[in-house]
Amino acid sequence: MSTRLQVIMDDSELEAVRTAAQQEGMNVSEWVRAALRRARAASSSGDVERKLAAIRAAARHEFPTADIDQMLAEIESGYGGSS
Repeated sequence: MSTRLQVIMDDSELEAVRTAAQQEGMNVSEWVRAALRRARAASSSGDVERKLAAIRAAARHEFPTADIDQMLAEIESGYGGSS
């Protein structure tokens, strides 16, 4: 189902949109839909400071690690073991 969206803008804004659409080989409706999709994709889904705080907290931790080949071998050897 499609729904019509009406947007009120002054003549200079509309002309700028028409020009941008024409430059991209689109009609105004296509250009506006694409611009809205880009804006929606770019909008954050949460509080930036909260996300950065979580990343900083995680980065403060240090965990032991081993050579990747050794870890993979240990994992593989566990698959054949008895439970």
